[in-house]
Amino acid sequence: MSKPVYGKNAVQSRNVEKISSYIWALGIGFIVFLVWTPFQVGLFNGQQIDFEKPIYVSSLLSSLLLLVWIGLYFTKFKLEGQRDLLAVASLLLPATYALSLIGAVSHYMAMNLLFIQSMYVAIFIIALYLLQQKQLNVVIQNAILAIAYFIVGFGLLNWLGSWKFAGGLVGWFSNTVRGGKYLDAVMTDSNGLRLTSIFQYANTYAAFLMAFLFVAVFALVRSKKWYGTLTHSFMLVPIIVSLLLTLSRGGLVMLPVVFILLLLFLKPAQQILWIIHLAISGIAALLVTSPLTTLGTELNTTFTSSAALKAWAYLLVASAVVAVLGWAVQRFASPRLQEKLGSWETRKLTGLWIPLGSIVLVAIVAFLLIGTSVRSILPDNIETRLENINFKQHSVLERITFYKDAMKVVKDYPIIGSGGGGWASLYEHYQNNPYVSRQVHNFFLQYLIEVGIVGFIVFMGFIGYIFYKYIRAYLKRDKDEFNNGFFFYIIALSILVHSLLDFNMSYAFMGILVFIGLAGMGAVMDNKPLRQSWNKAGLRFGYFAVLAIGSVFLLFLSISYIGSSNAALKGKNLVSVSQSYEEIKTPLVEALQSRPFHPESAIYLASLDLTVFKQTQDEQYLAEAYDVLSRALKDEPYNKDLLKQLISYYDLKGQSDLGFNVYRDNADKFNWDIDWYEALISRAQAFAAAANVQKDEAKKQEYLTAGLEAYQHVVDGVEHLKTLPPEQLQGRPFSITPTIALNAGKLQMLSGQAEQAAATLKLGFADNYADIVSSTTLWDTNWYSSLIARAFELAQQSFAQQDEANKIIHLNIGLDAYNQVASDLQGQPLPSSINLNAGKLQYMAGQVQAAAATLKLALSDDYSDAANREAARWYLAALKKSETAQDQTVYDKLIAADPAEAAEIDVIVNTQY
Repeated sequence: MSKPVYGKNAVQSRNVEKISSYIWALGIGFIVFLVWTPFQVGLFNGQQIDFEKPIYVSSLLSSLLLLVWIGLYFTKFKLEGQRDLLAVASLLLPATYALSLIGAVSHYMAMNLLFIQSMYVAIFIIALYLLQQKQLNVVIQNAILAIAYFIVGFGLLNWLGSWKFAGGLVGWFSNTVRGGKYLDAVMTDSNGLRLTSIFQYANTYAAFLMAFLFVAVFALVRSKKWYGTLTHSFMLVPIIVSLLLTLSRGGLVMLPVVFILLLLFLKPAQQILWIIHLAISGIAALLVTSPLTTLGTELNTTFTSSAALKAWAYLLVASAVVAVLGWAVQRFASPRLQEKLGSWETRKLTGLWIPLGSIVLVAIVAFLLIGTSVRSILPDNIETRLENINFKQHSVLERITFYKDAMKVVKDYPIIGSGGGGWASLYEHYQNNPYVSRQVHNFFLQYLIEVGIVGFIVFMGFIGYIFYKYIRAYLKRDKDEFNNGFFFYIIALSILVHSLLDFNMSYAFMGILVFIGLAGMGAVMDNKPLRQSWNKAGLRFGYFAVLAIGSVFLLFLSISYIGSSNAALKGKNLVSVSQSYEEIKTPLVEALQSRPFHPESAIYLASLDLTVFKQTQDEQYLAEAYDVLSRALKDEPYNKDLLKQLISYYDLKGQSDLGFNVYRDNADKFNWDIDWYEALISRAQAFAAAANVQKDEAKKQEYLTAGLEAYQHVVDGVEHLKTLPPEQLQGRPFSITPTIALNAGKLQMLSGQAEQAAATLKLGFADNYADIVSSTTLWDTNWYSSLIARAFELAQQSFAQQDEANKIIHLNIGLDAYNQVASDLQGQPLPSSINLNAGKLQYMAGQVQAAAATLKLALSDDYSDAANREAARWYLAALKKSETAQDQTVYDKLIAADPAEAAEIDVIVNTQY
């Protein structure tokens, strides 16, 4: 028999009857919330308007559910047992995130994480008491299983080409469906296609599948109904196939670890049944995975009904066979095993033999699949992934690097942490090499970074206490499958163990599952009574007062943030379709009223103001842009895009020296951003050259020092990257680029280091510039002319080859060289050849107005000269492209010299550079 609904002390039966219908209503609302969240709240540690609103809606819904719980349990709640104390202690979790706001490096992300943590605690408290009622416990377990099975089916629909049908199933309430297709339910990376289902990240989906594979086996073994046995058996093959299709090495490594940990809690007969069911379904899954991989790859390229039917036939037949075998095992083998092994259960340590044997078996299987040719039975992509499982594999080495860098952050933010999203904001400052990972790939380290030692101790104490009390209770009493919480233990353990290697908990739905798992364990844990002094009315009322005030506060804050998010999204969408300044500005201003720190809204509004200033030269727009940016940067000092907008403001304000200061003063925040250092060194060179012309020795030395220090940082970084293990990927490009070499070389020339300048040029330029950078007449006008001409020639070649990256490199080389030689000549006329090629480079770079001005300088009166006609042709094309009035005099002279030039001008104008 199950225990009463409200904990250790029973309440009067009339009270149970009076509120039972309301508790059922709360339970149904709780389940609806669970159905809604998987397709709404995805990865939340980003900075994108499109994905923030579901966080606030989830917070609002969870606050409403908690307020309903408060109303139902206000007169019934008593601090009688340790379980009740858990409900109180859970409030410390969001409190530590609130505390971390004091030193948060990103107020925006810290607030988002506070919303998420508050939602987790609301779900935990509600589930802790709902799950103490057996009937609701069963319903919630079945609902969670149904959701999990739907997610598995949803993923396979996308894998087997039925993405339109899958998108139609959830498109009416999901914000992740675009054009009828769920985004990245099947993702592509260097390993090929990988199944992700709703998570859009294969490794997290693998963690989810691992948890529910074991949950399904548990549900299968405990099921007393034939249809339950068949259902859970049937789902084993789809789950295992899906797990293999994620190509997740972490999932495959952690699967046996969690399996053995779970076996330790089962009776010998149950252990054997688990092994039998997993063996049968595993063999069946392996037999069909290869054809399903091949057919899925084909169907994601070109859908054909025959291929789809064939794939579904493989899957459904294998699942049906396993379902029948699973039913047979439970119907005939299970009773005999229970009878034969029943006497073992009373003997000490008998439950250890099979797990120990399983370790040996797992080791053998692992050796066969990783160290021998047996893995060739698997599809090529899975075989390759298994072959690469070793400690020198790049993902292992990268994770080790993440962990080391994470500890650097902890060292600087030890007590209360850097706030929610701290790693995403700070990693570029602390990273060892230029990887791109806004996640630490270890949930516990990321939690430590965000809330510091204080918050981490609170969290680990909280979950450690629940696990300890649950395990103690589990081992001390007879196991009743519905009341021992093992269903929830499997979920929490599986996800948390896998989160040692990945960022599963950065997906709100996964976090919700873990906290429901913790609540399910807490509902049946060893619940010792508290002292009578704990049950004072003041303590109970104080707890409910804090809970109610916090819930109401979050409710109204969620409503405010939802409004702000709606306005921000509206403004973002209007930017691309509207020409009205006021129409675009209005929602952005509204979004910033309640959240002046919102990065995207601040960036959009500032960019809008700067654009209007360029058109009107009205200083009020500059002033507004500065106010918006400076206010946002107070709370988002590590936001690179905000800093770049501030630099643009200074440039338009005519205070480029202040823009240079932004680059210099924030360089250490982005140690491996080569674009940042390119801009810093280029600006240092330009200012140093200008100071040299003005004979301002102090300023010249200031800029020389800043530029050369930045260059040395790049040189040291390039040398450091050579020390990385050969198996570890470097990450983003980081090298002495041609732009850096050209500007750093000029800085060295200005400081009297001619030999170093020549060596620097050779470091930065590729072979196609070798003859130029090896010249004995570096830095004179003819040298610059040759360099600019070569840059244009190579930019043209790259354009013809549709090589956009190299086109941009050559454009930058030529334009930097032009700016340098123009500065050197101090206003003296440049050779026509330089102006011609520089003007063409400016035109190709989209600087058509500047191109027109430069090309005009290249013109002469001799239209019999082919070079002069070329300059006139490009000059007139630039005027036409910029919609500036035509220079009729030049046009008439050019056409008089060669009537075919009219068509040539149109060719240039119509070429999409």
